[in-house]
Amino acid sequence: MKTLSENRCFGGTQGVYAHASDATGTEMTFGLFLPPDPTGAVLWYLSGLTCTHENAMTKAGLQVWAAEAGLTVVFPDTSPRGDAVADDDNYDMGQGAGFYVDADEAPWAPHFRMERYITNDLPETVFAAFDLDDTRQAITGHSMGGHGALTLALKHPGQYRSVSAFAPICNPSASDWGTPQLTAYTGDPAAHDATHLLAGGATLPPCLIDTGTADQFYDKLGTAAFAGAVAEHRAEAQIRLQKGYDHSYFFVSTFVPDHVAFHADHLA
Repeated sequence: MKTLSENRCFGGTQGVYAHASDATGTEMTFGLFLPPDPTGAVLWYLSGLTCTHENAMTKAGLQVWAAEAGLTVVFPDTSPRGDAVADDDNYDMGQGAGFYVDADEAPWAPHFRMERYITNDLPETVFAAFDLDDTRQAITGHSMGGHGALTLALKHPGQYRSVSAFAPICNPSASDWGTPQLTAYTGDPAAHDATHLLAGGATLPPCLIDTGTADQFYDKLGTAAFAGAVAEHRAEAQIRLQKGYDHSYFFVSTFVPDHVAFHADHLA
């Protein structure tokens, strides 16, 4: 692991690091905020389409609340990158749009192994480099990253004590933010759809979702479908529609304090 930068931040350290990933076969960059008095608990933050590790690290405002709660926050990248990595001209496909799945279709399969990267490869690197507790993990994300947070929590029971999401794509197999991409990567969008996973019997850890009523992409998110699956299966979840909020980081930063407090309670 290489240190690219470290900055003092709310009494802790906001670092940016790079490492060679076995999962993607590329060098990957991630941000990590270490609070001044870490409890050992870790919150993974998965970003949305077109983002890198940097967007949420600089715009979401997690650090002040994480410092207060003693939570370490990790900001992974959204896909493998590099000249040898497959890409697409569309913003919602290829580099910057990994959808947190392991691709098994050409030309994506050699490097787009983001599920294994987030759940296995990056945690191995982080827990080897920092004195943190791998039994106390939680996960959150925004938009495509909200999709990632929900599906990874559903597919890896016991790994995360809690999950939350900001405007998540939670029914991608019924959306053009999901169906084309997941078909291209895996051939099976429903296998990576939080609504289908929950309806199929997967266990959802304690969950908090916020979505804005003025979200310009509301029709792509599938909030109602996921809420129906939550109700049918009596999952422990709060789904809140926030009046007047859109899809931006202004929305995310407004409700970050609630999400950090939610995870801190479950990671205590």
